[in-house]
Amino acid sequence: MDPFESLVRAEFAPKTTFLDTASSGLLPARTVTALHEAVATRAEGRPLDSLFADVENARAAFARLAGVPVGRVAAGPSVAAHTGLIAAALPSGAEVLTAEGDFTSVLNQFHVRGDLKVRAVPLERLAESVRPDTALVAVSAAQSADGRIADLPALRAAAADHGARTYVDFSQAAGWLPFEADGYDFTVSTTFKWLLGPHGAAFLVVPEDFGGLVPMLAGWVAAEKPWESCYGPVSELAHSARRFDVSPALFSYAGVRRSLELVEELGVEAIHAHDLALADRFRTGLAALGHTPLPAPGSPIVSVPGLGARRAELGEAGIQVSDRVGNLRASFHLFNTPADVDRLLDALAR
Repeated sequence: MDPFESLVRAEFAPKTTFLDTASSGLLPARTVTALHEAVATRAEGRPLDSLFADVENARAAFARLAGVPVGRVAAGPSVAAHTGLIAAALPSGAEVLTAEGDFTSVLNQFHVRGDLKVRAVPLERLAESVRPDTALVAVSAAQSADGRIADLPALRAAAADHGARTYVDFSQAAGWLPFEADGYDFTVSTTFKWLLGPHGAAFLVVPEDFGGLVPMLAGWVAAEKPWESCYGPVSELAHSARRFDVSPALFSYAGVRRSLELVEELGVEAIHAHDLALADRFRTGLAALGHTPLPAPGSPIVSVPGLGARRAELGEAGIQVSDRVGNLRASFHLFNTPADVDRLLDALAR
């Protein structure tokens, strides 16, 4: 058994054929252990210093993954909360360009502002649709519904040409797709999908100058000296992106730290190759069965029109997939095997 496979098998032992990481990933054994230890720390009345340290270690691990200095990474509870900060910083009347059908958390906050011009275009036309009056382009790197990958190099170039800023959600990409957050003004990612963490933790990457964001959610943890800022207004915000932190869900970050540790040990490049090989195996098998998935080249998310209604039946057979707008969505990650793919194909053939 090769080192990659050996490490994966030591961390995962699913009781089902789990092909739904695009909804939420499985927790590694080390993460489960960390969660138990975190709960015990609280239950036994021990100091919480180690849990706060986990937040900083997780932040540093994500910074390495994103290829940016740790001082540019803010920690929060969700993509939606971070999107709210971006939306709040835009001037009234600003135009926000989005992709049609993108995930709600990366675009709804721009709509609820009520005084922004939000324009949606097909994902494939996003770069060509940037205009001189576009203030921000907000898009997911990989689409949740069908796995399509945005043409990010073209988007960067178009945004630069027109002076628009970019906000990219890597929630469906971080963990299998190598990326450099420095190529965009703002990036965000939750950690409970391809990064294999618990729910309740997400990271926002901001520019060195903070990009005009106002720390509207700032509490005591956003201070330069948090433990000296527990009462009254914060007199000195953190000099780093930590000024945008929201009080952390300590148990979640205790787990996230260990999950990111595993992703680093395996290497995103190796995970990328593993995941795409499985997705390609599934696409080949679908063709043999007479099914054509939605086009999403280079993605481990495969969405098959007309088969979404079979989700319940597959679940009863121990195969976990999703139904997204009538399409069967299967997503393949590091803990999956060729046997998992073949089991799903066999079930679909019946």
